[in-house]
Amino acid sequence: MTAVLNTPGIRYTVQASAVDAHLFDISLHIAQPAARQLLSLPVWIPGSYLVREFAKNLQGLSATQNGQGIPVSQLSKNQWKIGCSADAACVISYQVCAYDTSVRTAWLDRRRGFFNGTSLCLRVHGQEDQPHALELLSSPATQDWQVTTGLTPAQVDASGFGLYTAAHYDELVDCPVEMGLFWRGSFEAGGVPHEFVVAGAAPSFDGERLLADTKKICEAEIAFWHADGSQPPMERYVFMLNVVDDNYGGLEHRNSTALICGRRDLPRKGEAKAGEGYNTLLGLISHEYFHTWNVKRLRPAEFARYDYEQENYTELLWFFEGFTSYYDDLFLRRAGLLDNSQYLKLITRTINQVLQTPGRHVQSVAEASFDAWVKYYRQDENTANHTVSYYTKGSLVALCLDLTLRANGTSSLDDVMRSLWHRSAGGPISESDVLTVVTELGNSGIALQLQNWVHSTQDLPLRELLARHGINTKVEPAQLAQQLGLRVQENHSVQIKTVLHGGLAEQAGMMAGDEWLAIAADGQRWRLAKLDDVPLYAGSSNSVTAWIARDRQILELKLDLDIAPAKAASEDAKPAMPISNLGLEISDKAAAERWLTGLSA
Repeated sequence: MTAVLNTPGIRYTVQASAVDAHLFDISLHIAQPAARQLLSLPVWIPGSYLVREFAKNLQGLSATQNGQGIPVSQLSKNQWKIGCSADAACVISYQVCAYDTSVRTAWLDRRRGFFNGTSLCLRVHGQEDQPHALELLSSPATQDWQVTTGLTPAQVDASGFGLYTAAHYDELVDCPVEMGLFWRGSFEAGGVPHEFVVAGAAPSFDGERLLADTKKICEAEIAFWHADGSQPPMERYVFMLNVVDDNYGGLEHRNSTALICGRRDLPRKGEAKAGEGYNTLLGLISHEYFHTWNVKRLRPAEFARYDYEQENYTELLWFFEGFTSYYDDLFLRRAGLLDNSQYLKLITRTINQVLQTPGRHVQSVAEASFDAWVKYYRQDENTANHTVSYYTKGSLVALCLDLTLRANGTSSLDDVMRSLWHRSAGGPISESDVLTVVTELGNSGIALQLQNWVHSTQDLPLRELLARHGINTKVEPAQLAQQLGLRVQENHSVQIKTVLHGGLAEQAGMMAGDEWLAIAADGQRWRLAKLDDVPLYAGSSNSVTAWIARDRQILELKLDLDIAPAKAASEDAKPAMPISNLGLEISDKAAAERWLTGLSA
């Protein structure tokens, strides 16, 4: 690897030479190390609240000083002590195996390379606030590749390989790197240059449409946050989209985002109307871009400085993820990418997702935020019964707050968000800051309501608030799985993934992991291939025998098909799962339009 002079004292050199082994070669040059310098690799990446143990992918760590090998001692799962003195530069060499196609870690093969700094860049303890540099070297395996990143280029070639700088370690690891053969486009929004790269797209991909639609989203969100004419907080912005057969997700950064989507979700050339998958992708783009302000700058006080060594707890993810989830699709509507009916369909889906989650009566969204590290990111067969998503219910809290403020006639949630941005100077905030602003722009009663919605397990007053803004709710039939209280996978038989608390399946004794093989009704036995076979074979019977395979045993369970609400086990118990869905329809177009288009209250 080459040396680069006149660069910051902390410099990483990264080369993707062993692409078939999926190994990045990394060299860390420390110009002025401490005696017995301590190094560590983060255990998590901000924005994804799970300890992921990135050090498990690190191998072959060695160190030299004055051209001589020096001792390396591992102190813990992710910390090392270098046996160096403080009188000369030292170099640490190692490799990282990159096998994860997600947006959270690192990937490398013959077609593409990607990494977050939290997966590759050891932290030099005591020098985190010093300027850092990242040198990206090409290799015979990557000589035709391009590079993009949100890092500041210092000396790079036409393909993007070369030297980049960061003000400190936090900035370095907050700028992922995408490399390979990708489609590239650009546009300007709010005076800020934006770049969009797409890896893995099919030949039918309509890049110009994606650029045009993304530009509309960015312009709408910049105008939202900077209605006073102030400048956006980033000098440039980079979208990095990895397209695969079937996946979905994104991770926000200060001036970029890493996205992943299914190949069929991209817009296609000559296609007059894109499908729901494309709208979902646009919602993801909107969500991650909104995070540029809401969580990367305006952020929980607990995140004022990240601790990369352990979990960083906060009760505010309902605000930073939930409120962002409220605005992501709303900005598609405001940007003219969705009409009213399409937008209401998305809200309806969110409402029913929350109503079909028994855990909403067990855990508040504040508790869900705090427990993200062990519950949301580690979901299992009982997740729906004991927890609630701070994304979905948090977005409904935002909806209720917005509609309440608008009904009060003095402000809206838009005003709350902008006021928080200005009061904090785009920095850390606490729940008390949110409540203070709501009180100032609304009243103390609304602030108390918000506090109750966030910290209690009561259902939200959605019907009443929507009705006040020209949206009626109607009862619609539930799907069979909802009627039974099941979440299943169908593949030649019915595999039960989740049994919802209070449902008919739970009462029958079914459990997650069961394979539902057959039913018996009116003296006949029928093999099931899918859940919809149940009413077909049950006929007019209100009760059937379910044949279940559990741990290689065949069990006979009596299943009541009467879908009347089940009685609570005690007076203190929460009501059973709803056996119907809510639908939304506009009853007052003018009132609905004021809310949906973001007009003043």
